[in-house]
Amino acid sequence: MKTAYLILENGAVFEGFSFGYEGEVTGEVVFATGMSGYLETLTDPSYFGQIILQTFPLIGNYGVIPADFESAKIGAKGYIVKRPCQNPSNFRNEGVLDTFLKERKIPGLCGIDTRALTRVIREGGVMNGKITLTAPTESDREQAKSYRVINAVSSVSSSEIAKLSEGLHRIALLDFGAKRGIAAELIARDCEVWNFPYNATFEEIMQVKPHGIMLSNGPGDPAEPSNSAIVEVIKKLQNSGLPMFGICLGHQLLAMANNYKTRKLKFGHRGANQPVKDVETGRVFITSQNHGYAVIAENSAFVNVNDGSCEGLEYDRSFSVQFHPEARGGPLDTNYLFDKFLGRVKNAT
Repeated sequence: MKTAYLILENGAVFEGFSFGYEGEVTGEVVFATGMSGYLETLTDPSYFGQIILQTFPLIGNYGVIPADFESAKIGAKGYIVKRPCQNPSNFRNEGVLDTFLKERKIPGLCGIDTRALTRVIREGGVMNGKITLTAPTESDREQAKSYRVINAVSSVSSSEIAKLSEGLHRIALLDFGAKRGIAAELIARDCEVWNFPYNATFEEIMQVKPHGIMLSNGPGDPAEPSNSAIVEVIKKLQNSGLPMFGICLGHQLLAMANNYKTRKLKFGHRGANQPVKDVETGRVFITSQNHGYAVIAENSAFVNVNDGSCEGLEYDRSFSVQFHPEARGGPLDTNYLFDKFLGRVKNAT
């Protein structure tokens, strides 16, 4: 295995080995704490522009399973693990992680002290980094430091309006980088799902006469200027009185349409073990999350137990959550929120 390096914008260097595609890449380094679900993580469009660090040491032990993909592409720019498994064992396995990354041209880094790197990010905050096959230089550090994630939503959204299924309840899914699991949950509840690209107009959406609106997850800073047109469309949709359900970035954009502000978290929430409290009932759920920004709100419907940040908001006919109730590959504690949404759709029709 060839020697490879990660250099962070603060100058820290981690030496390890190259796996996956042999190449260099610069991105925002973020850590994910899931012990499983690496395929869902890799294919989640919300990781656009980022280099994923897996905190669990052994990754790839059940191989590559296309049925578990959340999109057709790998969302991240790079991948860092302690030890990639070269001999996966699973009855559903169709390949090896190393080969999968090579085929998709995603550079990987392994063999480093991933716990030490996680501590650097946890204590210093999310920062940019560069994976390189040559000894890092000051130029590499400057390149990492100047990196920015831009045009995130437009880079991962679908480009055409498409009808995904037949069903009783017609739902317009606004695709900001949607995971397949969201549409799957709607389809399982007898929904006729229409997928709309990020730049769809209010008139185009209303032309299919939807019974409800689903705002998907997606990457990047919700306050990025390129998202302003999306926020305006969401305002019009909300004013139409249609029930609306926002997830992750969809939650943030719906909040912005209602004059809330957002902020960047120190190191974000990424993994399948984030505790969230229902403020009304006091019940705590374990949730799957992937986001680096949070809504600033004092009237949250859900709060993160670890840091108190907003995890959900209620409106007149709409609601939204920062976590993932579709939760591929788990946990499914909050899957009931899709039933709540469909209940509102039925009442409105």
